[in-house]
Amino acid sequence: MEPLILMLRGVNVSGANRLPMAEFRAMLTDLGLDRVQTHVQSGNAVFLGLREGLAPRIALALQTRFAIATPVFLLGLDEMAAVLAANPFTVEGEADGAKVHIIFLQGPVRFDPGLAEHATAGERFHVTERALYIHTPQGFGTSALAARLPRYLKAEMTARNQRSASAILALARGLTGS
Repeated sequence: MEPLILMLRGVNVSGANRLPMAEFRAMLTDLGLDRVQTHVQSGNAVFLGLREGLAPRIALALQTRFAIATPVFLLGLDEMAAVLAANPFTVEGEADGAKVHIIFLQGPVRFDPGLAEHATAGERFHVTERALYIHTPQGFGTSALAARLPRYLKAEMTARNQRSASAILALARGLTGS
């Protein structure tokens, strides 16, 4: 079994798309996954398991048990490490991990030109096949650039700030002792 990283989009511990973490861990364990751990309260999990066919099984279990239909982002340890290593804003993220976000992408990706026109106050971004990296010095939540991402970037996506993404990777590495 290999260490795997699961990230969900748009889940919360209360309100819409409510997903209590203890019940989420139990669901993943019921699917036959080992050493299940979650990070913060927004659908981040690491575990040991067999990847083949797992994402649709997780999606079905989320729908069945919690009535949540959301994209399932499943990455291997090496994939997650590669996405983080490709971040061109690592230095800025080390200074303030909440100001650098990694938008994980999956499926067909279409990037329409024009997003850069919305960048203000030193905002920058870089897009690759697996991720869009965005540095928002004034904050992600107040960024017009971040708010317009869905209009210009057509893909399944979920965002984590650099601090959270690094912590999730460290948690997954802990499953192997490396």
